[in-house]
Amino acid sequence: MNPRRWWFRRTLRFRITVVATGVAWLCLMALTSLAPSLIARVQISAVDSELTKAVALGSGPSVRVLDTAGAPLDGLPAPDLTPAEVRTLKSGRPVLREDGVSAMRWLGRVDTAPDGTPRLIAAGDTLVGYNGANDLGTRWLAVATALVALLVGIATWLSVRSSLRPVERMRVAAAQLPRGQRLPVPESQDELQALAEALNGLLARRDEATERLRRFTGDAAHELRSPVTSVRAQAEVAVAHPDPDFSLEVLESVVEESERLSELVDALLILARADSGELPRAEPVDLALQVHSAVDRMPPHDLLVQVAAPMSACMVSATRTEVELVVDNLVRNASRYATSLIRISVLPAVREIRLVVDDDGHGIPPEHWARVFDRFYRVEEHRGRASGGFGLGLALVAHLVRQRRGSVRVLDSPQGGARFEIRWPAYR
Repeated sequence: MNPRRWWFRRTLRFRITVVATGVAWLCLMALTSLAPSLIARVQISAVDSELTKAVALGSGPSVRVLDTAGAPLDGLPAPDLTPAEVRTLKSGRPVLREDGVSAMRWLGRVDTAPDGTPRLIAAGDTLVGYNGANDLGTRWLAVATALVALLVGIATWLSVRSSLRPVERMRVAAAQLPRGQRLPVPESQDELQALAEALNGLLARRDEATERLRRFTGDAAHELRSPVTSVRAQAEVAVAHPDPDFSLEVLESVVEESERLSELVDALLILARADSGELPRAEPVDLALQVHSAVDRMPPHDLLVQVAAPMSACMVSATRTEVELVVDNLVRNASRYATSLIRISVLPAVREIRLVVDDDGHGIPPEHWARVFDRFYRVEEHRGRASGGFGLGLALVAHLVRQRRGSVRVLDSPQGGARFEIRWPAYR
C-alpha cells in the first residue's frame, strides 16, 4: 500500500496524535543524547568552584605544591600526574582523568616561591561515580522520554477528541437539518463559530438555489405548456379534418408556435448557462458598434430609430455574445412597445459606459420597476392584457450586466414611454 495514501486515510485525530507524539519523542531523545555531557558539566562545575578557591588560597587538603617538573615540594608523595598533565596545569588549563566509574579533576597555577623560584600550585579532587552517574542519568532519561511521549500522545488524543466533538455534533446536525433551518452558532469566538457561520451561509445559498430552481422549473414548465398544447391541439384538429386548405393554415400556425417555442428554449438555455456560475473571461467590446449592428438586425418596421453614439470606440468589459444579447433584447423590447420612435444613446465616461434606450410607448408604471427584471414577469399580464413575450428578455439583460458588476434600471422616458439604462464597466 502507498504510505502516503495509507496516512491520509487515517482519521485527523490519529494523525495529530502521531505527529505530536513523534515530535515530543524526538525532542526528548535529543535531550537524552545530550544528557551525559550536561550531567558531566554539572559535576565538573561543582568541583571546579571548590578547587578554584583552594588554588587561590594555596592551602587545603586537596592542594599540592610541586615544582615545574611535577616533583612534590610539600614533602608528600608524588601526585599521580603525567608530564603532559603537568604541562597542561602550568598552562592554566584543567585536567580531567577518567578512571573506571570515577574521575580525577585537577586545577593548577604557577606561583613564585619566597626564594624566587617558580612552583606549581595544584589542587585535585575525585569525582566519585562520574561515569556511573552519567550512565544512570541517561538510562533514567530514556525511560522518562518514553513515558513523557506516551503521556503527550494520550493528552493529545483526548484534547483532539474533545476539540472535535463539537464538529462531530455539527456534522450530525447538518445531516439531519430540515430545509430552511440553520445550525446553532456557538457563543465562543473561535474557529467553530466561524465554521458554523460559513456552513449557515452555505445552507442559505443552497436553499436559495433550490428555491430559485424550483421556481424556475415551475415557470418554465408553465411557459412551455402553452405552445406545446397549442401545437398538439392544432395538429389533432388537422388530423380530424383532413382539408388541404385548413391543413396549410394549421401548419403555418404550428410553424409560428414552433418558432416561439424555440425562442423560449434558447432563452432558458442561456439563463441555465448563466446560473451555472461559469463566467467567460472579459474582453474589450465596442458598445457603439454593437448598437449599430443591433439596429441593422431589426426586422422591417415603421419606427424611427435614432442612435446617438460617439465616433470613437466605447469599450466595455464583457464578451461580444453578452453585449449582443443585451442590446438585442433591449432593442426588441423597445420596438415591441414603441409607437413611432426609439432613441438609443451611448454615453462614455472614465470608469463606465452608459447605454440608454428610450421609446415613446405607454411606459412602465413605477410599481413594476422593482420586478420588471424578474424572470417570467410580464407587466402586460399584471395590467390584465395579453402579452406576446415570455418575460425572460429583461431578466437575461439584468443577469448578464450584473455578472460583470454593472447595473440596470428602468425609468420614465422623456419621450413618454420607458427608459432602460445600463451601466457597464469600461474596459481598462
